[in-house]
Amino acid sequence: MAFMELYSTLETLLTTSAPREKIDLFREFYDAYRCGDVTRDSAAEPTVFSYPSYLEHCTIIDPKEVPRRTKLNTPHGQILLLHAIAHIEYSAIDLALDAVYRFRDCGEKFEMDWLVVADDEVRHFEMIESLLKELGSYYGEYPVHDALFEASMRTLDLHERMAVVPRYLEANGLDATPLILRKLQPHASDSMIQKIIAALHVILDEEIDHVRKGDVWFEYACQCEGKGTSSYFEIIEKHYPNSFPRKIDINCAARIKAGFDKDELARISLTEC
Repeated sequence: MAFMELYSTLETLLTTSAPREKIDLFREFYDAYRCGDVTRDSAAEPTVFSYPSYLEHCTIIDPKEVPRRTKLNTPHGQILLLHAIAHIEYSAIDLALDAVYRFRDCGEKFEMDWLVVADDEVRHFEMIESLLKELGSYYGEYPVHDALFEASMRTLDLHERMAVVPRYLEANGLDATPLILRKLQPHASDSMIQKIIAALHVILDEEIDHVRKGDVWFEYACQCEGKGTSSYFEIIEKHYPNSFPRKIDINCAARIKAGFDKDELARISLTEC
């Protein structure tokens, strides 16, 4: 196998729109990476992207206009739910790859951590996409928002990125998934609902590790910048004002596994953990 240059390959991945093409290239690259068949040329500055990779594959609309996910006991409701989850997972592939592409001074442990996350997100996307196809749909059939992409391009330093993406956006997913599971439970006799529930449990379990990796690298960034970990709340207030305390019950057990401490949880939610 020919050597692949790390950063130019990542830039190609981050600008590849079609899911199958992106995933096939990622698998080829990740195999090469794990075999040590990559070179690194960091002479060129990372690009600040103007639009997300899925622009040519999906119609992008305002988050408030995305179709609401109701009537989960119907195929249409299930498709809308799965489409929304597929979009989160597809966006998360790019978020993980962008971390490696952008923050080039963090060393190989950082690279490995976020490429493992990207590999997980690819698997999650394919798992959800297969359920969409089973229902006669596909990723890109419905419009999507670009809020996750916008968050990544607003956080171009490691300190803010680790706070916002894994420790805020992904951590919020740890809270949201149990709520979705509870809404699905009354329809659990439906075979498709059973498959969706199983997929969500896999995603939830593995996302805990993703948030935990973000926690580790957030602490690293704090140390590098001589800041305390309480700077997390300043960053979130800057990008998402009035986010805390959260209005929904948080997943205390998952957040603790992911690295949040009791003092943080007390500020994040009115619910006592």
